[in-house]
Amino acid sequence: MASLKEVKSKISGVKKTKQITKAMKMVATSKLRGCQMVMESFRPYAKKFSEVLSNIVEKAGEETSPLMSPRDEVRHVHIVLVTSDRGLCGGFNMNLIDKAESLMAEKLAKGYKVSFTNFGKKGRDWCRKTKVELANTYLNIVGSKFGFAVASKSGQELINGYLAENYDEVYIIYATFLNMANQPPVVNQLLPIPVIEKKDASADVNSEYMAEHIIEPSPAELLNEMLPRNIYIQIYNALLETSTSEHAARMRAMDNATKACDDMIDSLTLAYNKARQAAITKELMDIVGGAEALRG
Repeated sequence: MASLKEVKSKISGVKKTKQITKAMKMVATSKLRGCQMVMESFRPYAKKFSEVLSNIVEKAGEETSPLMSPRDEVRHVHIVLVTSDRGLCGGFNMNLIDKAESLMAEKLAKGYKVSFTNFGKKGRDWCRKTKVELANTYLNIVGSKFGFAVASKSGQELINGYLAENYDEVYIIYATFLNMANQPPVVNQLLPIPVIEKKDASADVNSEYMAEHIIEPSPAELLNEMLPRNIYIQIYNALLETSTSEHAARMRAMDNATKACDDMIDSLTLAYNKARQAAITKELMDIVGGAEALRG
């Protein structure tokens, strides 16, 4: 059995750890509120942009832009992996990396070449460890304050690479925020831009009326401006979703760590009381034994 001093020292250490995890939970909660507000305010814009874009694509045709034309032969697949820069958020980053590993294995099995662009240190470290080709890395963005310029810069580099035929397909992997307990990783195709399906309003009498847009200039000219912006919006949305998911995962992980500290303190306190009782009993036995010896 551990001595009283050792048990007391462990209790003190666990209490200090509990203070740290509790403080980190409060910080994550504060950051989560800000990220969630920005994410939820951006979702309606992204949805409406997609609706307008689908209307224009329907008029212009899918063959108008090279960004929507799939390659006759796929040789090089590029993957954008969005992870966090810091840990202590449970299995959040590992879930994203596992998704990237499975997608990479699927493409390699078909004989394709695979390269990566990374947002976050965790994804970069994994790429270096597995020795995969790393085209670009963006650090200290996910989980912090960032602007739309980050998405437009990285998106333009992807578009340039696709138009130069350096990449034949581009995918993005990120965490989508469903609720506080669920942030599953998802894979979306960025390039070539998949066909944007338009809902048939005549099939559903309760569906929202879709206005007929007057297009000026021509649909083809508008697509040249809107399709690249669609890529930027998807990247920006992925960064917002992952940032919110990271703070939610860290808050949950720190809450679980704080509860685990409470359980450890209760267990160690019980062990301390047992050790103290055993020491008191031993001292009483020594006193009784000494008194019996003097009496004899």
